[in-house]
Amino acid sequence: MKEMTKGNPLKIIILFTIPLICGNLLSQLYNIVDSKIVSEYVGTGAFAAVGMTAVVSNMLVGFINGCTQGFAIPVALHFGARDQARMRRYIAGSLKLVLADVVLLMALGLGFIEPVLRLLHTPEDILPDALSYVRIILLGIPFISLYNECANILRAVGDSRTPLFFLMLSVILNIGFDLLFVRFLGFGIQGAAIATVIAQFICAAACIIFILLRYREIIPKKGEWDTDRHIFSRLLTTGLSMGLMGCIVNIGTIILQSGINGLGTNTIAAHTSARRFIDMLMILIYTYGFTMTTYASQNLGAGEYKRIRAGVRTSTIIVTVVSTVLLVFCFIFAEPIVRWIASTDDTAIISLSVNYCRFNVCFFYVLGPLFILRCTLQGLGHRVVPLAASVLELCVKISAVALLVPRFDYNGVIVAEPLSWCIMTALLSIGYIRVALRFPVK
Repeated sequence: MKEMTKGNPLKIIILFTIPLICGNLLSQLYNIVDSKIVSEYVGTGAFAAVGMTAVVSNMLVGFINGCTQGFAIPVALHFGARDQARMRRYIAGSLKLVLADVVLLMALGLGFIEPVLRLLHTPEDILPDALSYVRIILLGIPFISLYNECANILRAVGDSRTPLFFLMLSVILNIGFDLLFVRFLGFGIQGAAIATVIAQFICAAACIIFILLRYREIIPKKGEWDTDRHIFSRLLTTGLSMGLMGCIVNIGTIILQSGINGLGTNTIAAHTSARRFIDMLMILIYTYGFTMTTYASQNLGAGEYKRIRAGVRTSTIIVTVVSTVLLVFCFIFAEPIVRWIASTDDTAIISLSVNYCRFNVCFFYVLGPLFILRCTLQGLGHRVVPLAASVLELCVKISAVALLVPRFDYNGVIVAEPLSWCIMTALLSIGYIRVALRFPVK
């Protein structure tokens, strides 16, 4: 465990973020390798099916991860305040809520996935593959929920390295099982889904066992499992606000995907390969936002308001420098990378993918501050402005599908997200300035 309330903010933020970056890069690397294996050994149709179902499964996973991040905010706050008894009560309450989330999301996911895919205008030629893949993926919700809960609790108390080790285990197993089930056993697209669920189960089980053996001080004691109304209310407020925010963002992505689906299988494949690459680049920016959630919460608990301001300034400078490096990298390497991901030499697919990547990376200078400000506000317990910003993003994506895609085809998709980033960052900047001005002067 590590306190983030003392020491150089630059050093603390970078050292805490590096394991997060590595973990998220591993996850995206797995997604890329998974897509590569499917496209190479099953075909372009299966590759498109994996890509378009990702927006649906990501919505559920995003809700889970958002909730567990929200549950971890009061944990970090009381850890920063050095009130470990209260911290453990919040951990106990969050575990109960995670189990309730699992039951609800599995029921909703398995019950409504087919009508949702049809509502999204999924092409009939890939619908059977999409359904068989995503139904198996949904069976892994309990395991990914438990892993995210454990990982976010560990990060709340300053440990961002341990979750990385278990994520590395999951990725290695996932790729190995992918090759086994898809290439050697010929299970097709279902084999890729089975590989993912098995790896998630092993990762979650290993993480739980490790905490029980090495982090006994954060495990609720016998009398601390009784969760009072105030704790449940606080957890629900922070957890659901972040979960709904992630859900709203992904709903917007699903709506945008529905517009893409109407443009044909080749465009779906192009967008899938582009998103795989651009998501990898985004990791190097948005993980600093995750760090700021914990950093802001711990320092709020310790009453270190000056350090919060310093952390926001420092992290904003970092993501601006990183954005410049990514801009150059993307313009040089986007074409060969998306060509490799999609396993195709189709010039139409490659051209669409490259145009998407190059246009979007130019707006990383706006996206970086967006993540920093949104996560800082969440860590400080201010939920309205981040949620409002996510609603604005949803509105922009709906407008893009209704107005831009019918007129400009895939070019309408390309400009949709950068437009939403600019609007969100402006709103979040105003929200943060208003909060910062009310900080006590020490």
